[in-house]
Amino acid sequence: MSMLQSGGAVPAPAAQDGLIKETTTQGFMKDVIEESKRQPVLIDFWAPWCGPCKQLTPVLEKVVKGAKGKVKLVKMNIDDHPAIPGQMGIQSIPAVIAFVNGQPADGFMGALPESQVLAFIERLTKGKVGGEAQDLMKSAEAALAEGDAQGAAEIYSHLIAEDETNIGAVAGLARAFLAEGDTEQAKATLDKVPEAKRNDTAYAAARAALEVAQQASSVGPVGELEKKVAANPLDHQARFDLAVALSAAGKRAEAVDHLLEVVRRDRKWNDDGARKQLVQFFEAWGPTDEATVAGRRRLSSILFA
Repeated sequence: MSMLQSGGAVPAPAAQDGLIKETTTQGFMKDVIEESKRQPVLIDFWAPWCGPCKQLTPVLEKVVKGAKGKVKLVKMNIDDHPAIPGQMGIQSIPAVIAFVNGQPADGFMGALPESQVLAFIERLTKGKVGGEAQDLMKSAEAALAEGDAQGAAEIYSHLIAEDETNIGAVAGLARAFLAEGDTEQAKATLDKVPEAKRNDTAYAAARAALEVAQQASSVGPVGELEKKVAANPLDHQARFDLAVALSAAGKRAEAVDHLLEVVRRDRKWNDDGARKQLVQFFEAWGPTDEATVAGRRRLSSILFA
């Protein structure tokens, strides 16, 4: 559901039992980051106008209470406190992100039924995301960031063998295939994820990365596209294609520059295509990537100037 809708009643206040609380932008560090070093913390991004949020909240509270202290729930009203969800790239609500040891470890979007929320909590509290598995995930992510796609793929494959429901590892394996230029294998890996699990944020990010990679295969070389843009700065399609090619080449900041230029010159071009492509880049790169953080800030300054 879009963040831009309005209307509706505010859900009842969170239970004051220490397991469930509301937080603010200022309280996020203490309530989520620091607290997650003691046990997993779920942050539930919601708004008073969001109907599915009203369905999900009581389910979350029931499951968290049933876990008896193994996990905590923190709720954040995105209307009152937009900074954190903005930085994390939250595009729709309800969105639930699990923090473990100070880092986002898992998540889902939408009002899932109680059985799926229970399975999600079980995965966290049984150490599937924490402990050794989390350390291996960090090692795989580091290997991928350093260009060792094969090493990362081996770690992700090991994690999947241990727990085939580890969507983060499946998404990571798909990203490793993408890093090696194997879009077909990446697609086949993601296609194995059941429909019911496709609300997972790691899956969504990997799917966005796959779509970006597939786009890149259909545009021309960077050099040719740069010549086209230099010859005609108003050729928005060439600039758009150049941004896609630059992103595929790892030049994320430059890709953002060109798409922002299209937004500045003609917001309505191609049905708002440049802004939509930026949002897809941000999802593919992840909310904490430097290009995402800077790009989202600059896009906001253009849209709301």
